[in-house]
Amino acid sequence: MHFLLLYRDLVPDYVTRREPLRAAHLAHAQAAADRGELLLAGALADPVDSAALLFRGDKPDAAEQFARTDPYVLGGLIGIWEVRRWHTVIGAGAAHQP
Repeated sequence: MHFLLLYRDLVPDYVTRREPLRAAHLAHAQAAADRGELLLAGALADPVDSAALLFRGDKPDAAEQFARTDPYVLGGLIGIWEVRRWHTVIGAGAAHQP
């Protein structure tokens, strides 16, 4: 199964304010990718006001734990986060076939 971790309501001046936490956040994300949990991640652009992270697993636990321990969340840069199951059906690695 796939789960989307959605970050919304980023703080004003997010791009500037994230800089002191960026290395720790990227290391956190790389560790999740190395474990095979995190497939893709990034901020939405123009404007940079939210982000999406794609996780793979049987349950949403990895995505939820990632958010709870993410330096960006702990540092107060993320206003709201939520994990949603994504019912993927098309493309390489889709969890379900049509």
